[in-house]
Amino acid sequence: MEELIARISANVGTDPATATKAVGLILAFLQKEGPADKVGELISGFPGAEAAIAEAQSGGGLLSGLMPGVMGLGSKLMGIGLGMGEISGISKETIAFAREKAGSGPVDEVVNSIPGLSQFV
Repeated sequence: MEELIARISANVGTDPATATKAVGLILAFLQKEGPADKVGELISGFPGAEAAIAEAQSGGGLLSGLMPGVMGLGSKLMGIGLGMGEISGISKETIAFAREKAGSGPVDEVVNSIPGLSQFV
């Protein structure tokens, strides 16, 4: 996880604490919305994913929003202070990292199973 957070900080310019929250929210979203078996493969190959998800889920209602799906995730990410450019950069870095660690197969299946997600990653 530290490798991903350093990459996001360097390439997107987001501070490490916010980047960590954002990654946790993204992974928790994938876990909630994607096919359980493929998300399980993604998470098991992604160092620190389970801890990031747990932290996001304990974040005081960040995962309980009115809007479902990708738009709801975007709203939550904006709620932690991210702009659209940062959200796009963090999302792309997170998915690229997941592909490196867990393989393209399960990651692409998760992304393709969630309506609207592929246009952001």
